[in-house]
Amino acid sequence: MKKSDIPEISVIIPVINEEDNLSRLIPYLKTVAESPEKIELIVVDGGSADHSVEIATSLGAVVENSPRGRAIQLNKGARLAKGDILYFLHADSFPPQAYDRLIRKANSQKSEAGCFRLEFDSSSRFLGVFAWFSRFNFLLCRGGDQSLFVSKQLFNSLGGFDERYRVYEDNELIGRIYRVSKFKVLPHKIKTSARKYRANGFLKLQYHFARIHLMYFRGSRPEVLFAYYARHIKPN
Repeated sequence: MKKSDIPEISVIIPVINEEDNLSRLIPYLKTVAESPEKIELIVVDGGSADHSVEIATSLGAVVENSPRGRAIQLNKGARLAKGDILYFLHADSFPPQAYDRLIRKANSQKSEAGCFRLEFDSSSRFLGVFAWFSRFNFLLCRGGDQSLFVSKQLFNSLGGFDERYRVYEDNELIGRIYRVSKFKVLPHKIKTSARKYRANGFLKLQYHFARIHLMYFRGSRPEVLFAYYARHIKPN
């Protein structure tokens, strides 16, 4: 494949007060990419009170302001994206070396969507067990911390993220992808922060995540999921 034929990847990062993570993540994404010139970095800010916008701009990312809400921010980033492949990434998650080549390879093999296996920046055996399950290609094993790549064509055909969901928007979209397309779990690890677990307690947070999963599969409305999340889970 000629270099000019490589599809461009748009990395979309929604943020609120992520100056420290952005100062590390953006240079990292450029350094470990196999073809950094084919990567578009889009940071969608939901009203940060810190220097997230200034830092992202100074590091060469495309920066866009948005109303707060992950689904809203992610959709706005997708509308701006020039790439044929959209890669949705948390600000505290660091994909593997040559992540762009791995995503392009999967896409070229007819996998229009997928993610990486999960690894936490923690030595906790408890979290290690849950991360281990991310290798299995079942919807129950999916989560936003694993990141998500999806062709722009498939994303648009599904209508993007459902903006009624203020939490669980990743899983809701991935569930729709599973129903209509091949989903690929790549055998490489993305390292993500365990900061939310540290803030809430490992067992407690996993229990509440499991409850939200169960509520969703039982048909709870988006506002019910958010109310439960807001009541039981502390922000980072």
